[in-house]
Amino acid sequence: MLSRVAETLYWTARYVERAENLARLVNVNNLLLMDLPKGVSPGWAPLIDITGSRSNFDQIYSEYNEKNVLKFLTVDARNYSSIYSSLMFARDNTRTVREVIPRQAWEIINHAFNQIKENPNDLLNKRSRFEALKQIIDSGLLFFGALDSTMNHNHLYRFTRFGSILERADMTTRIIDVRYSVLDLPVQDKTFENIKWVSVLRSLSAYQMYRQEMGVRVKPNDVLQFLLFSPTFPRSVLFCLNHLMSLVQDFPENEGMKERIAHSIKELTSWDTNELKAQALHDFMDEIQIDLADIHNQLAKQYFLKD
Repeated sequence: MLSRVAETLYWTARYVERAENLARLVNVNNLLLMDLPKGVSPGWAPLIDITGSRSNFDQIYSEYNEKNVLKFLTVDARNYSSIYSSLMFARDNTRTVREVIPRQAWEIINHAFNQIKENPNDLLNKRSRFEALKQIIDSGLLFFGALDSTMNHNHLYRFTRFGSILERADMTTRIIDVRYSVLDLPVQDKTFENIKWVSVLRSLSAYQMYRQEMGVRVKPNDVLQFLLFSPTFPRSVLFCLNHLMSLVQDFPENEGMKERIAHSIKELTSWDTNELKAQALHDFMDEIQIDLADIHNQLAKQYFLKD
């Protein structure tokens, strides 16, 4: 197995997961703004902070309004993390390794990219936005479903899944970090606190599973407990780290990777949600994101830089 092929598949999965996550985020923010009363609104700027692209945004746009943020996150090729760019990179990568992935997976990504390339206004128009974003989410689910059901579950498959799960964990920490800081600001009417925390769960497609595991009431502490420490929800940080650990079990020379991931799991589970308030939560999310970056760096150094 060439490390070049493994790295290409790893990044392909990260790009597809990124596009899907961004589509979820934009959709949920749009619905949140419609649900909240006038004067109680997080606006669109938090989405830029979640993606960590404020510096890039400021170089292109002068105002954090709906039109600019939507364009930047969805169809702007100048943003290398936009939905358009992510699907373009995923398509280009997939095309170079078509011989090792199922044909359906290539066709799904090729179709998803062509749709957004040919109809960019569908993502900007209020009438068509919801359906266009839903199609991107569905494409991501179809892509990973095709890999899971029709690709050999060998090392190439494991590197692909590793990329998607690492990207997913990173997005979960970013949404928790930025959304919590916005939602924790004092508001005049606490009636809408529930709506805002429901939006955090829906950003990660977690609302239904949260209610099954934690109960009907949506409480900040319970949301953090579920999204950080749930051992069963696929988008919780702990679940993702455990999944990464299971994926590296069959990797060659894997002791370093196992130790790195085990360290992250230990760091994560050493905290109590009651301690994670305001600045403490922000600092904790920063630590987890650094850990995830370290996991990527070790993976790249050990497996991708050998050719």
